[in-house]
Amino acid sequence: MKVEFTPRALDHLRWFAEKEPRQVKRILKLIEDIRRDPFEGLGKPEPLKGELSGLWSRRVDSEHRLVYRVVGSGDGARLQIVQCRYHY
Repeated sequence: MKVEFTPRALDHLRWFAEKEPRQVKRILKLIEDIRRDPFEGLGKPEPLKGELSGLWSRRVDSEHRLVYRVVGSGDGARLQIVQCRYHY
């Protein structure tokens, strides 16, 4: 599964790299787990509701969430990271 970052998610990842580098490891671990199974696994995956319907969230820690969507299926599936800092 190909991984894509929105500009916002890239900004968040850069912030973590500068301010909280240990969290970058956690985020990358979550992304690898999502690639294996997008809807079960580490970080308590949960589908978002309302305006955010179609997105999923996993806990980075008590303050931050990794928000993502899976686009397509099979070999052409893409994992789009929407944000990884703060709550949705």
